[in-house]
Amino acid sequence: MSMSVAVAAVTFDRPRELAVLLNAINRQTAPVRSICLVDSGTVPANDVAAEHSNVDYVRSEANLGGAGGFSLAILKAVASGADWIWMMDDDAEPGDPECLATLLREAESRGLDAVVPLVAAPGHPDRLSFFFRLDGKVTHDRAEVEKLGFLPDDGHFFNGALIRSDVFFKVGLPDMRLFIRGDEVDFTIRLRKAGIRFGTVTTTAITHPHAFAETKHVFGARWHVIVPETAFKRYYYYRNRGYLIRRHFRVKSLVADVGGYLGYFLRRGDFRGLADWFRAFSTGLRGKGFAPLKDQKF
Repeated sequence: MSMSVAVAAVTFDRPRELAVLLNAINRQTAPVRSICLVDSGTVPANDVAAEHSNVDYVRSEANLGGAGGFSLAILKAVASGADWIWMMDDDAEPGDPECLATLLREAESRGLDAVVPLVAAPGHPDRLSFFFRLDGKVTHDRAEVEKLGFLPDDGHFFNGALIRSDVFFKVGLPDMRLFIRGDEVDFTIRLRKAGIRFGTVTTTAITHPHAFAETKHVFGARWHVIVPETAFKRYYYYRNRGYLIRRHFRVKSLVADVGGYLGYFLRRGDFRGLADWFRAFSTGLRGKGFAPLKDQKF
């Protein structure tokens, strides 16, 4: 019996990238029942969505962020009755027409409830957009990761992740309070706590813009911190890191973050950066600062 797939996708003011994504999805050799697309952008993308008959377009006048947008898209996709939900950001693109078929095949053969492809950097096919930690060191080297074949209990959600519909009944939806940055980490932790079988397969990939510049090494290759490039992204990343440490009692992450960011900012003499990190991080650590976007001060 063939398994049905619905895509849960989000978009925000990227009409050209969205058109590329929708075309790539509908060129997959494995059929997609529907594409549940949530649009929170300032300019509606309904004209792009209308070019595909299987797009279920949802316009949100409120900016829900990635977490809220994915939550709404997932609910629509699950409500369609699909067996599997394929997660996609609007600036992602399946690497080839066999991507979905490969994920389905790998999930079945390995008995997985969620399977994630590699995420390659556009224009840099030998590099991964997001690092993996191997033997205690971080790497973006695609060949180094590919030779492992399969990475159990590891993966970069939500880009290209294929998830059984019933998983969301067990672990819930992405937490819309996190808005951007950290919602995928929270979801991964919940998968592990629930005993959901998942992992990354290295035999297929999607492309998605990389974040090479955000990774800052502090004390050699084994200790690093993430410093996003804009104040907006830095605030939400730092705040959400603090909140996730509080929510999931991540003592090691607390030690790593405090030591890492102190070391990074003090060695650079960046006291303003340190103060901004502490303000946002402590806000999350206290479980504060959550509200509609218009009421948040970052």
